[in-house]
Amino acid sequence: MIIGVYLVAVTVVGTLLTRKSASSEDWAVAGGGMGIIMVAVGVAGTRIGGAGTYGVAGNVISGGVWNMWWYGINTFLAMAIVGLFFAKPYRRTRLQTVGELFTLRFGTRRCQAMTSVCVQIEYLIVNIIEAYVIAVVLRGVVGLPMEYGVFIAAFVLVTYISLGGLWGTAVTNLIHCGVILIGLGLIGFMGINQMGGWTEVTSSIDGFINTSEKDLGHFWNFTGMGWGAVLGMFFSAAVHTPAASVYTNYSTAAKKEKNLLPSFLLAGIIGGLMPILAGLIGLLTVARYGLEPGTSGYTNLTKLATEISPLVGGIALAAVLAAVISSGGPILLSSSTMFVRDWLTFTREWSPNRRLKAYRFTTAIYGLIAAICALLVSKLDSVSILDMLLFGFAMVVPPAVAIGYLIYWKRTTEKAALWGMMTGLGAGLAWFVAIKIAVGTGIELSEESSVMYRLAYNCFAIGGKGIDPSYATTFVPLIVIPIVSFLTKEISAGKERFYSIVSGKTIME
Repeated sequence: MIIGVYLVAVTVVGTLLTRKSASSEDWAVAGGGMGIIMVAVGVAGTRIGGAGTYGVAGNVISGGVWNMWWYGINTFLAMAIVGLFFAKPYRRTRLQTVGELFTLRFGTRRCQAMTSVCVQIEYLIVNIIEAYVIAVVLRGVVGLPMEYGVFIAAFVLVTYISLGGLWGTAVTNLIHCGVILIGLGLIGFMGINQMGGWTEVTSSIDGFINTSEKDLGHFWNFTGMGWGAVLGMFFSAAVHTPAASVYTNYSTAAKKEKNLLPSFLLAGIIGGLMPILAGLIGLLTVARYGLEPGTSGYTNLTKLATEISPLVGGIALAAVLAAVISSGGPILLSSSTMFVRDWLTFTREWSPNRRLKAYRFTTAIYGLIAAICALLVSKLDSVSILDMLLFGFAMVVPPAVAIGYLIYWKRTTEKAALWGMMTGLGAGLAWFVAIKIAVGTGIELSEESSVMYRLAYNCFAIGGKGIDPSYATTFVPLIVIPIVSFLTKEISAGKERFYSIVSGKTIME
């Protein structure tokens, strides 16, 4: 009942804000009228979705506590990076999609299109995850088939986003953030008490680990699989954030420029707490049921919440749904905005009302595609949604690096930004495919292994996961962009005006 009421309430609250989204600008950037709290909860909710709750809890179950600590830390770092270095330039240039920054500087759309490709890879993954997690929760609680669950998820997201726009996401995220912190906190507190205290919880977990093949020290270690994995999570989970287009929507939506930094820092604090609470529930799940990776672990987490207390368990599950919807909604909005503005260039000549209809129609199509893909994902035997999300994050790192160069290094050329993104994305995809091939074939080292074979193993199969693709997507554009910039001629037209606007000396018309 709690979950059903919550889904209906979110849909209703979002749709009641239709009047605040009377034009395309109101829909995409809230008409530039949001205060600190609304921007903060909007951004925090966007950051924490199914991956930051169910995903972190599932990876704690299968891989140890380092997942929750470092996901929480990187969430704060990600928001701090955007707030300190990117939010003000975004607002000053009145961006509605992040790729428009390149068009504003160079006068060509190639980099804008390439940015959109990279970001849309992540956003498709996020939209799939959110529909998938909602369906998993509904299946775990009431036995609803996945087919119905994913389309219920799509209906809720599409309805309140297409009608409420960015105001709808912010207002509902204010509710979501409160429900997440209170719901997950309550279930964690009650779970520890029911199991006899924290000492009993850790003792039970140690017992399950000792009877498995896992390393006890590895499970509890703050750095988990080592600093290489921690840095990989940083490169994918934090460095990509400036290119996540939804943050340009919220930056432009801020009522005052001075509100941006406190808004993003507050968002980082709120968002950083959520995966830590979710990880705690993952530990309680291990203490009660043992170590079960993949989707079985997610099902056990749902079961744990309802067994501790049907009432509080319902609130906790509503919190998981809140996390999913709070992330899926804004990202679905940003996906639609990017498709219309980055690819349907002829809509720039349309009236605001006509463009608003295009946004809403695109939102419905995106939601349907995400639901179908989520249904296909549910057929897999085992899936880590946090790993899926980190892969999506890694694909957004190349445009994030290019944007950093563009704003803070005036010598950056259009060809350099384009080649940096193309080579970074290509390297990341190739690295990811190599990992899947290496892990799938089960390569192992022996005394007779050649140097090249050992190199391949250490890059693509070590630890059963290989080295995270985010290293490739970070360092390739980091090196390519300055080299190509020195080898190509820069576009001088509009350069001084662009950097005058970015610095705040000139006001954007």
